[in-house]
Amino acid sequence: MYLKTLTISAGSKVIREITFRKGINLIVDSSEGQITGNSVGKTTVLKLIDFCFGASKKNIWEDPESKKEVYKLVKDHLESNEIIVFLCLTDNLDNPDAREITIERNFLSRNKIIRRINDEDVIEDEFEPKLTELIFPDHTAEKPSFRQIISHNIRYKDLSINNTLRTLDRYTSDAEYETLHLFLLGIEFDNGNRKQELLQKIKQETTFKGRLEKLQTRSAFEAAISLIEEEIKQLDIKKSNLNLNENLEAELNELNGVKYQITRVASEINRLNIRREIIIENQNQLSKDQFNVDVDQLELIYEQATNKIGSIQKTFEELVEYHNKMIKEKVRFITNELPELKSSLSSYESQLSSLRLKERELTNSISKSGSFEELELLISELNEKHNKRGRYQNTITQLLEVEENIKKFSEELNDIDEELFSDDFENSLKVQLNKFNIHFSTISDFLYDEKYALKYDIIRNRRGQKLYKFSAFNTNFSSGKKQGEISCFDIAYTVFADEENIPCLHFLLNDKKELMHDNQLMKIAELVNKLDIQFVASILKDKLPDELNNPEYFIVELSEEDKLFRIEGK
Repeated sequence: MYLKTLTISAGSKVIREITFRKGINLIVDSSEGQITGNSVGKTTVLKLIDFCFGASKKNIWEDPESKKEVYKLVKDHLESNEIIVFLCLTDNLDNPDAREITIERNFLSRNKIIRRINDEDVIEDEFEPKLTELIFPDHTAEKPSFRQIISHNIRYKDLSINNTLRTLDRYTSDAEYETLHLFLLGIEFDNGNRKQELLQKIKQETTFKGRLEKLQTRSAFEAAISLIEEEIKQLDIKKSNLNLNENLEAELNELNGVKYQITRVASEINRLNIRREIIIENQNQLSKDQFNVDVDQLELIYEQATNKIGSIQKTFEELVEYHNKMIKEKVRFITNELPELKSSLSSYESQLSSLRLKERELTNSISKSGSFEELELLISELNEKHNKRGRYQNTITQLLEVEENIKKFSEELNDIDEELFSDDFENSLKVQLNKFNIHFSTISDFLYDEKYALKYDIIRNRRGQKLYKFSAFNTNFSSGKKQGEISCFDIAYTVFADEENIPCLHFLLNDKKELMHDNQLMKIAELVNKLDIQFVASILKDKLPDELNNPEYFIVELSEEDKLFRIEGK
């Protein structure tokens, strides 16, 4: 799938239309003199394409470098003028009859929002699944997500610019990366999503178990119960020697039974409340990750930091962008137990109310029968022992339940791992890895006279669970340039995916290519032109090598006098 056109319009007026070609596609800033051109919009072109693929609209105007003066102007312009971004993709740039995908979005909200795919309005929850269906039709699992799959194709944020493989946000687990990288290599593994769910469940149950055992272990509670039961037995003997009348004795026994039941029910309510609190804490933690940031305060902090250490590139808000996309699904997964917990709590609270009423009735009846000081002391001590035994027994019951859950989840995880880490699976992985590395090393040798390769290690996380962890390395075991490694990986993956008939995007979006050496940039241009890969890069014109400083390679030329949205003309 290739980029064909990107159109920015306000109503029927086209503000800018960018046409893409195969090979090198340069977004150049031709600002002269001391003007750097950092605000002309060359990176924004990449952001707009990303926006069409589901990224947050806030990426367009939120930038710590010049948010208040320049990007507020952009935000107001995009919203007040109802700017629409239209992206057209095609399976084949050389065939006008080839299948196309069109994506249309604006920057408004609620009933004014425009979110269309192939001229069809799509709600937010269906947007990425629809794109997945069109671009990756054989991928039906929830993980990896559409945004995860395409993350290496769109590199304008610091994290993706500086990391070859770990292109997602900093909250992404090794398990999610494992699922993503196996998918990219074309390895059939249908249980990746279930594995991530099991890891989350085990983590939650382990946290609950830790809270229950904060004071003592299960064996300690069991030993304490044995001693308490012996004490109850001795107190019952003393009480029986008081020669109470039969009715009083029966009522006392019934009262003790009711008190014991009250303790058990209250403990069960407490257990359910703890479990609900853990789920709500996880939900709140995810919500907290969205960071409802005081923008003015954050800007002041960045201005102070910039004055001390220089320019700070794309930091906090960019970390939020992908993470927020994941929150809805994670909250749904974490909170799916809440309705059942609420129902159980309601039932137990009703039961507790009935037991409390029965307790009052028996207490009133016993108090009318007449009592002795010694009997009252015995009853008080017995009640205390029964209550303590009830609390301990309930804790043991909860621990047994948690341990059973951990065992059940761990057994299912082990079944998955038996397949995932079997000799057959690992051999298949090595075959795919070797195929990819042929392209990776060949391309890196051409571009940098160094050979890069992809490897994996079988690691264990903090809970001892096995995972595949992938990383790139220089086969000469010398330090290489990360920018070069990234470009080599992205180009090699496109060639590999085509060879393996794995659906992929045939464009690579790159920011800050002025940081790359002229010779390597020229070689990349030569290579992608030859391989029919779209390499879309933003760059300062005065940093271009002479061979590439040619309008033939430019798809859009911006400057302080002609910025992307042409706001200055108003």
